[in-house]
Amino acid sequence: MAEFQQVGEQFCQHYYRTFDTNRSSLAPLYGEQSMLTFEGEQFQGAQNIAQKLAALPFQKVQHQIVKCDCHPNPSENGVIIFVTGNLLVDDNQNPLKFAQVFYLKKGPTGNYFCQNDLFRLNIG
Repeated sequence: MAEFQQVGEQFCQHYYRTFDTNRSSLAPLYGEQSMLTFEGEQFQGAQNIAQKLAALPFQKVQHQIVKCDCHPNPSENGVIIFVTGNLLVDDNQNPLKFAQVFYLKKGPTGNYFCQNDLFRLNIG
């Protein structure tokens, strides 16, 4: 498996596991210049992004990844990730369909962080 694919899949597993169990602790995955677009609303900076995600109006959530496609970005040694999946919210058994794009960039220490995050529910 190519390194970018492995990085992308590992990031997604970690991100969604953290989101589903304690989404208020997602801030370290972002940087100060990171940007989130959540259903058309934009937030910049790790703390603003984490606050938005922590304030979402549900108690329980479970992400089910259906597809995780990854591409390298050789110019910045980054990884572009496109995820489609199902979202189970609170006690609702009817899953919501979602799509999410992440752009991972290498930080000064060589670790990847999420520079860009775009999220949309796929509602007819």
